[in-house]
Amino acid sequence: MSTALSRLTLPAGARHSERRVGRGCGSRVGKTSGRGMKGQKARKGGNIGKLAFEGGQTPLQRRLPKRGFSVPFAPVTVAINVADLERFDAGTEVDEVALRGARLVQGKIDRIKILGHGDLTKKLTVSAHKFSSSARLKISAAGGKVVELALPSAEGSDTPREAEAGS
Repeated sequence: MSTALSRLTLPAGARHSERRVGRGCGSRVGKTSGRGMKGQKARKGGNIGKLAFEGGQTPLQRRLPKRGFSVPFAPVTVAINVADLERFDAGTEVDEVALRGARLVQGKIDRIKILGHGDLTKKLTVSAHKFSSSARLKISAAGGKVVELALPSAEGSDTPREAEAGS
């Protein structure tokens, strides 16, 4: 097998040699290197390959006003409707592990919130960080139980400054 892999080559005509520009008038791309005479496009860089270039007009992202900011490490909350919990068997304890197994929760998350859209007919024990009032009612009405988990504490709450202030 390894000998066959070492002998692999591309088919004829699949590779072309790179065009060498500025190598004399006999090469078809000498002198001006195929860029024509003068002008912005003939210059090095040309200043026109930019993503938002609008021919010298101020680009849209610079014309529009800037407002607000985005929080770099905002907590990620996953919203799950009561109707999505219908897929679990009656009597099941629905927590983050079960929700990941059902692929309702994926990736890195900080909180799970259960919302009240849809109907629930099965008795489930649902563990999450937050519940809407309608979700609480629907889970309880189906004979289930609501377990509210504590929100994860913000990292860095015991900052060194607090420790220094005490000493």
